[in-house]
Amino acid sequence: MNKAMKVVLPLLILLGGALGGFAIISAKPEVKTQPADAPAPVVRTVTVEPVTHRFTVRAQGSVEPRIASTLVAEVSGRVTSTADAFVSGGFFKKNEVLLTIDSSDYEAALARAEAELTAAQLSLAREQEEAVVAEREWKRLDSGEEPSTLVKREPQLANARALVAAARAAVEKSRRDLARTRIRAPYDGRVRQKQVDLGGYVRAGSPVGNVYAVDAAEIRLPLPDADLAYLDLSFSYRNDSTPSQNATTVLVHATFGGRSHTWRGVLDRTEGEIDARTRMVNVVARVDDPYGRGDNPERPPLAAGMFVEAEILGREVNQVYLVPRDALRDDTTVLVVDNDNTLRFRRVEVLRRGSTTVVIASGLRPGERICISRLETVVEGMRVRVAGGETS
Repeated sequence: MNKAMKVVLPLLILLGGALGGFAIISAKPEVKTQPADAPAPVVRTVTVEPVTHRFTVRAQGSVEPRIASTLVAEVSGRVTSTADAFVSGGFFKKNEVLLTIDSSDYEAALARAEAELTAAQLSLAREQEEAVVAEREWKRLDSGEEPSTLVKREPQLANARALVAAARAAVEKSRRDLARTRIRAPYDGRVRQKQVDLGGYVRAGSPVGNVYAVDAAEIRLPLPDADLAYLDLSFSYRNDSTPSQNATTVLVHATFGGRSHTWRGVLDRTEGEIDARTRMVNVVARVDDPYGRGDNPERPPLAAGMFVEAEILGREVNQVYLVPRDALRDDTTVLVVDNDNTLRFRRVEVLRRGSTTVVIASGLRPGERICISRLETVVEGMRVRVAGGETS
């Protein structure tokens, strides 16, 4: 009996413990699980309103003079004087004498030509008197026949007249040669380079200097074909007069001496060819009086060779929307945040994509909020929290 109790009693104790533990577990209240509520993402928005917008097109180029010329000596001789302005960078006025060539030989040639003209005129007068006498003598004979051309001395008169004309032409040439000993400025301009100096000898046809006009400067600006849609350009056609560019304004910006400066110009013309290498169209901007002080005396001249950036003011459009570039999710879609703070896909008509701003023509309404945050996953109707606002 004692042995049986030793075996049964531990078993009874284990069984009682198991039943007690089961009763405790069974009496524990049931815990209900709920799915986690993920917070709505926070987004930034902009509110859009229709505006009037003017397109601008940017380009770069170098300043060039409107007219550039090479001064050439038309007669030979030694340089006897030069103007103070005839130095590199010197300014001059139209018809100002820049260079003088020794004129003594040309003055002598003019004197000889004038003497030969006087002699030819005297010979012509003599021939005319002899013709009158010959005709009078013929009439005195009263032969009844018409006098011949030799009797009337018509060949002699024609020769004398030709000699007078040749002598007169020689005088005119001598006068031109004498005038050409004084090389004059063809326009108001500036000296780019002088190639002769006082005491030097020049030959007819040799260059003496390079000059350019200062009434206006030009900037040749290459534009991609796509940018032409934003400008009011006129193109040249055969038998048409030069088209007007409707005074399209061009703002020219340059940095000189560590400071930024701006000049105002106009779009002067469009060149007639497309660059075969770059496939760009070249337009030419003109800035009048580039070397004048203008309203800002501290502004430097718009000198030839200066590298500039041009801002061309193009067409003006009404009732368009300007939104940040980040608002565009693909080529034609934006995300609109409605009054319930949910996202809605919206297709829009894009007029132009800039580096930071997109111009939208239609598809939006005034006062709408556009999402500008970059969300990885977006579904129609997804709830969001607007930065700085409360979730509805």
